[in-house]
Amino acid sequence: MPSTSPGLKIATLRGVPVYIGRSWPIIALVIVALFGPQVARLHPEWGAGAYLLAAAYAVLLLVSVLAHEAAHAVVGQACGYRVNRIVADLWGGHTAYDSPDATPGHSALVAVVGPLTNLVLAGAGWFALTQSSGDGAGHLLLLAFTFSNGFVGLFNLLPGLPLDGGFIVDALVWKVTGSRAKGMKAAGWCGRIVAFAVVLWALVPVLRGEGSTWNLMWFALIAMFLWRGASTAVTVGTNREFLSGIRVAQVMRPAVSAAADTPVSALAEGPDPVVLLGASNEPVAVVPPGAHVRVPLEQRDRVPASAIAEAIVSGATAIVADTQADITAVLPGFEGDTTPQLVVVTQPAPAAAPPHGEQVIGVVLLSDLERALQAHAGAQGRDLRTT
Repeated sequence: MPSTSPGLKIATLRGVPVYIGRSWPIIALVIVALFGPQVARLHPEWGAGAYLLAAAYAVLLLVSVLAHEAAHAVVGQACGYRVNRIVADLWGGHTAYDSPDATPGHSALVAVVGPLTNLVLAGAGWFALTQSSGDGAGHLLLLAFTFSNGFVGLFNLLPGLPLDGGFIVDALVWKVTGSRAKGMKAAGWCGRIVAFAVVLWALVPVLRGEGSTWNLMWFALIAMFLWRGASTAVTVGTNREFLSGIRVAQVMRPAVSAAADTPVSALAEGPDPVVLLGASNEPVAVVPPGAHVRVPLEQRDRVPASAIAEAIVSGATAIVADTQADITAVLPGFEGDTTPQLVVVTQPAPAAAPPHGEQVIGVVLLSDLERALQAHAGAQGRDLRTT
């Protein structure tokens, strides 16, 4: 099977793996291609050293991105999120986490610390510039580092998804209306406005004959990224409104858990499936109700439960703080290259340590979920086959 790793793992931060994404070299090459010739024009005597300086700047930008994402991760953990990974990629980076008990306050706090970290780095760079003199390689590199962190910090605070400022808008609307769906839609529409403003801002100098076509194309590419992310947020918000009428409890079947090496004779023989846990307490397989009858009675003490279990697709789990929450908390578990037939539902366990500080409470079968969606759509006069 192909690797599902998001890239090259370079470190671990408080138990969270940190990766350089496979697409990151693209942005590094773009930086060298753009920044290198500019440095060479300023200092032709440096020769190939101008491009080495550009490569060094790409590394510093990578450090800035990772610092931005690390801030999201650390504050997310402090807010009770289970952080899965940090990735630096083509569009900067992202931090993946599960947040079953997120609040508007926590969401805004996790969002704002990223750009604030860049602004702190920009401030440190500016202070260092005031203490230095000359126009050597170090000074030029520090100047680029300061400017880029200041730009990234301020740009990310613009009020529209997928930027961090959009999550702040989302949190504010969520707090005022009590609806995360409305927050996502509002932040998505704000993101579309931001995308349009980015293009307009780059277009005006060109119309005046003062700007370059290259800058316009670059900002148009950024605007396309913003528009796509904003549109996704609007779609997610719309779907959340539709799904808010279906609760996890309506589609979840209760389940119990046991260690994977538990003998079949020790399994509970009730109507509930048994979720088997691996060495790190993570769900790895499910024993369907009644599966124990496939093992002769005299052998059940020697046969492990894993022998009659069905493996769980990687990632087919969902953390749910309250089973009365809507099923949007479960849906990500059904995503992936292979659609899982079931998702294991867990709940945060009191005083348990991450990353697997949850207890199994049930499973959601894909067939049950599809029936619930069709029934809910029928009640609202909506045809899922055409939406």
